[in-house]
Amino acid sequence: MPFRFQELDLPGLVLVEETRHGDDRGFFAETYRRSAFAEAGITEAFVQDNHARSSRGVLRGLHYQLPPRAQGKLVRVVRGEVFDVAVDLRRDSPTYGRWAGVGLSGDDGRALWVPPGFAHGYAVLSEQADLLYKVTAEYAPDLERGVRWDDPDVGVAWPLAEPLLSRKDLELPPLADADNPFTLGAFVRDGR
Repeated sequence: MPFRFQELDLPGLVLVEETRHGDDRGFFAETYRRSAFAEAGITEAFVQDNHARSSRGVLRGLHYQLPPRAQGKLVRVVRGEVFDVAVDLRRDSPTYGRWAGVGLSGDDGRALWVPPGFAHGYAVLSEQADLLYKVTAEYAPDLERGVRWDDPDVGVAWPLAEPLLSRKDLELPPLADADNPFTLGAFVRDGR
């Protein structure tokens, strides 16, 4: 099996570990195989790939996109190290407003599946980090939303004392005031 899938404490959030085949020349690993992900319950189709590079101390997030272009994200780090976070936005979920965080690095062969209905963000712990992520809906700037990174009601334990944030991320609202239509059973994307 090229992957190991581990559901985290927030239902739907999955840590994916790839199998690496290596020797003194390097390694080879599959990073995605549709059939293996479908067997693990991740059946979304990916329609866009993104590459982000950030420097030490940068915090991006917590971002999400509204329906009908809500995005699921498969996030992996190919260089450097980040603390990756997802917050449950599904209002009727028993874990609404809770967060989960995992370390991802270019050396660990792990990825995080963040389904629609979650906000996502990360903090860069290395000098620089490169993230690649596959998404299930194309970027739609008019539907982009977010939750404030330091919302005390969410309480993410970021491992940075003084993170560097964009002006846009600094102006995001707390979860209680966020534009948030997500529920457990009512997610519809692109007419489906």
